Amino acid sequence: MSRLAFLSDPMLRLLVLAVALALVLPATGEASGPVRAVSNGLIFLLFFVNGIRVGRAEVLRGLGNLRFLVPLFGWIFIAMAIAGVGLAALGGQVLPPVIALGFIYLGCMPSTVQSATSYTTIAGGSTALAVIGAALGSIAGVFISAPLFALLGGGAVGEIGNDAVVRIALLLVLPFVIGQVVQHWLKPVVDREKARAVWLDRIAIAMAVYVATSGAVENGAGGDLDTTAWLALMSLTALFLLFGHGGAWLVSGLIGYSREDRIAFVFGGAQKSIAVGAPLAGLIFPPAQAGFVLLPLLVYHFAQLVIAAPIAARFAAHPPAASG
Repeated sequence: MSRLAFLSDPMLRLLVLAVALALVLPATGEASGPVRAVSNGLIFLLFFVNGIRVGRAEVLRGLGNLRFLVPLFGWIFIAMAIAGVGLAALGGQVLPPVIALGFIYLGCMPSTVQSATSYTTIAGGSTALAVIGAALGSIAGVFISAPLFALLGGGAVGEIGNDAVVRIALLLVLPFVIGQVVQHWLKPVVDREKARAVWLDRIAIAMAVYVATSGAVENGAGGDLDTTAWLALMSLTALFLLFGHGGAWLVSGLIGYSREDRIAFVFGGAQKSIAVGAPLAGLIFPPAQAGFVLLPLLVYHFAQLVIAAPIAARFAAHPPAASG
């Protein structure tokens, strides 16, 4: 049953619903403006609440654990990004260029906080390190992912110029900073309404995916992908998953981490965040391209949820005493 646990994930169900709705009833033409405005409003609110949720004391404590954070950030933003460049080059042989470029975009994304933390806990890893690493990685991604993507060649499609920087600052950075400023007064309220805050995450992300997919549908999504292209997309995603998880386990072992810390490194280093990726794609790319670039991240996100449960169950079945 643990292998099917991902099917009960509300975020996965919402993403499937968002994509399906965009395929059947896309927000195009005159409807695209108001829908995009609603999506942007939800994104602003999401990052405002995130700014309230992430305690400043936690951030400062996490920054002190450089032995874990520096290699983790190196894996997330250097190793995975370089792997994305390689996979984009391979994918360029059979995939439309804008979709192949999505592998670079995927490689530049930060960790996803919720699932990295949850599966680390299930697997018997260091939950504290998972929370700190993924949370700080997600914050860093708001500032790092877009310029890193541009540096690695993403600027050929997404015009990451002054306008994009302003949009990112206004919709991602500004609300997070405001949330940090008012955290002292509002954090008790957000903590008390934690269940509703989680649904805000899910709905805002699903809405961003719906907007991006609608733009892709309006510009012929699916028509450029035959069976060979879909197989290539799935195969490249599988390679990325293998590199992300297997490589993180090997690297953390070479560094000399404990087993619990290695588990936190695997899930914190290999899980990729659609919570940052979907809103950011809508800010960087025009509607005609956002959905295409986002496709590898969507497939990867689905796949990482599929494999996370059995990986965590396998770790949990072999605790330190049994393995040592």
